[in-house]
Amino acid sequence: MEQMYCYKCTKCGKLHHPHYVVCQNPDCDGREFEKLPLEGKCKLLTWTRVYNLPEGYMKPWLNFGIVQFENGVKASGQIDFDDIENGMELVSTVGVVKEGIGSDHYGFIFRKA
Repeated sequence: MEQMYCYKCTKCGKLHHPHYVVCQNPDCDGREFEKLPLEGKCKLLTWTRVYNLPEGYMKPWLNFGIVQFENGVKASGQIDFDDIENGMELVSTVGVVKEGIGSDHYGFIFRKA
């Protein structure tokens, strides 16, 4: 099973997702990060439905959302259901978000808590 991560600056402690080369804290210039699993409960901040999908998707639409995890990190990913409301509690998993020839693409998939 694939895993998604956030990255903790070892100098100031700021959490990042995705990984950056230099800490994004304006008061820090840290360049070393501790890799931490990013998963579990999260809150939906906003979402959208995309109807005009790229070639290769066999669905009429996909739902995408931006969530905030309990540790404060924000991330985006697919929502796998349709009765969506901002502010709802979700659970993050990692799965195949796009099948590819020779390699699949993994990302966040959000489900109802």
